[in-house]
Amino acid sequence: MLQSPLKFRRDLLSWYATHRRNLPWRVASADTTRPDPYHVLLSEFMLQQTQVATVIPYFERFLTAFPTIRDLAAAEEERVLRLWQGLGYYSRARNLRKAARVVVETFGGHVPSTVDELLTLPGVGRYTAGAIASIAHGTRAPIVDGNVIRVVCRLDAIETDPRTPATLATIWARAEEVLPKANAGDFNSALMELGATVCVPRNPQCLICPVARSCEAREKGIQDRIPPPKKGKATPLERRVIYCVSRRRAQTTEYAFEQRPATGRWAGMWQFITRPADAPLEGVDASRATSLGRIEHALTHRRYEFDVLHVEHAVKLPATVRWLTLEESNTLPLPKPHVRARTMLTDAAP
Repeated sequence: MLQSPLKFRRDLLSWYATHRRNLPWRVASADTTRPDPYHVLLSEFMLQQTQVATVIPYFERFLTAFPTIRDLAAAEEERVLRLWQGLGYYSRARNLRKAARVVVETFGGHVPSTVDELLTLPGVGRYTAGAIASIAHGTRAPIVDGNVIRVVCRLDAIETDPRTPATLATIWARAEEVLPKANAGDFNSALMELGATVCVPRNPQCLICPVARSCEAREKGIQDRIPPPKKGKATPLERRVIYCVSRRRAQTTEYAFEQRPATGRWAGMWQFITRPADAPLEGVDASRATSLGRIEHALTHRRYEFDVLHVEHAVKLPATVRWLTLEESNTLPLPKPHVRARTMLTDAAP
């Protein structure tokens, strides 16, 4: 770091005070200058691997449905998953509900203020614990997320891969070293804000950076290649068939939905009857099924192709399926590809 840590902290906090984004989870609670710890916990779960702009409406809907952490702890898992629908990485939603229950049952409904206590909550790792402790309670605890990694690597001109344990340990140590004794929450938020809005992955905006004089990478002219890009890997493709099996009941059309297993991807959510492309649903007459199109869906480590068929003739289904109209299915938590399949059905209706 080219300037003193004191000057770096002062410049960063001064910039943050003026340029911080107006985000709903940053609003100070009525009895303190810090945000509500429950709001911080909720936002940190949602922000894991998700963009801020995407999270905001989900955060607001959750607070409307569950105004307090006790409300969330008492909620049915299916309702939590339904409100989370579309946000992805659904294990976060299940862990969020579990964490809320631990907070109520073990900590009397008060979100813990220490990193060690926060680490006992399901779904809370070192970064999330540090973020909640510092932002909600002012505890001096460092944080390292993707934005902080990028900022620290450029500040210290770290050219090694930050995904390696040795380099990551160096970054954590540096994040703790520069952390002030006071205003830890604002400082950590400022580091993340800097990485999100100025020290961005491509074409960092060094000309407007408040701590440019502290950046060794900029001094050396190597900021554009730090951190080194992640080596790409081939993403496997899996093919599935979504069978929208329907039946007529009175004046309505109902569709068969099945619940996914309790573990694995989209665990516990509901879907139209779905099978691997090489293991089709028994009893389906392809000549009588209507093709609605294909859905492509990409996850971090896997790609999917779903061929969507509307099946109006009788097929043998497990007794555990749930028959619902498309409107009634809005109460179920569905994976995104199945939300899109439902839209295809609606669009295809005469």
